[in-house]
Amino acid sequence: MNLYPLLRPVLFSLDPETAHNVTLKLLNLAEQTGLSGLSQAQSTDKPVSIMGLEFKNPLGLAAGLDKNGNHIDALAALGFGFIEIGTVTPRPQPGNPKPRLFRLPEHQAIINRMGFNNFGIDHLLQQVARCRYRGVLGINIGKNADTPIENATDDYLIGLRKSYLPASYITINISSPNTKNLRQLQQGGEIKHLLEALKQEQLKLQAEHGKYTPLAVKIAPDLTDEEIRHIAGLLLEFGIDGVIATNTTIARDKVQGHPLCNETGGLSGAPVKERSTAVVRGLAAELNGKLPIIAAGGILNGADAREKIQAGATLVQIYSGLIYRGPELLEEILSTL
Repeated sequence: MNLYPLLRPVLFSLDPETAHNVTLKLLNLAEQTGLSGLSQAQSTDKPVSIMGLEFKNPLGLAAGLDKNGNHIDALAALGFGFIEIGTVTPRPQPGNPKPRLFRLPEHQAIINRMGFNNFGIDHLLQQVARCRYRGVLGINIGKNADTPIENATDDYLIGLRKSYLPASYITINISSPNTKNLRQLQQGGEIKHLLEALKQEQLKLQAEHGKYTPLAVKIAPDLTDEEIRHIAGLLLEFGIDGVIATNTTIARDKVQGHPLCNETGGLSGAPVKERSTAVVRGLAAELNGKLPIIAAGGILNGADAREKIQAGATLVQIYSGLIYRGPELLEEILSTL
């Protein structure tokens, strides 16, 4: 039984950030009372093995929906094969001023400029320790807004060290458009320096703890073909374990004329689909199967998910599609893949 079509008009009548928080509270309530099973995707066992991990199925929740790890069990109850929480920063921070989240229903799109609002990594790790979920859990790490870009590596190293043991894998988010200068970490020597430092630390932590926690890098859809080639080469050079393509876009060509078109922030949902898939395809050509690709961006139905897999992805993640379609999207994707 899918109650979301009944709830959606009520949720969409609220301010988007309020609706987001209400939805997560309702999911917690449904999980605690045993009601979430009513909307759980039925065909959930389609195992996939990558990065040394066993995923129950190829469909995951993208980072950003549960930034603080407060809703892991409730989200897991929907039937995801893996869940990614965060983006989390070393210290708590409020994010950007409100309003900072906008719906564009005509385009099945969302614009956000949240700015890594979160309670800090220590809070997130407390939530992870409390949750009952034992599936694949990704922790997505970023830098604090007030950390100078030249010191960004320090923040990522803090995130890596603290999340290394509880995380199934760790995502390095260098592609959010909502933290000043963050995306320059994808370019030239900066990404080389960052990846080298993180890889060295990962191997050091592996020796220390006797556990290997894979590293994935999340990239933007707005990269040129040359930048994609450069990043793919560095991912292979430094033995990074996976890549997530893509984050939100700063492009607005697909939503021209919409009243909210010029709101700053990252655009997600249907308008980013084509560009995101093109990045997956470009990465696949460069990586030649040596590194798994997790695809995110504009997946609003089963065919969109299948297209990402055909382009070269092994796993897919959803977020905006869940806002527009609700839990039925999971079942549709899993029955299509």
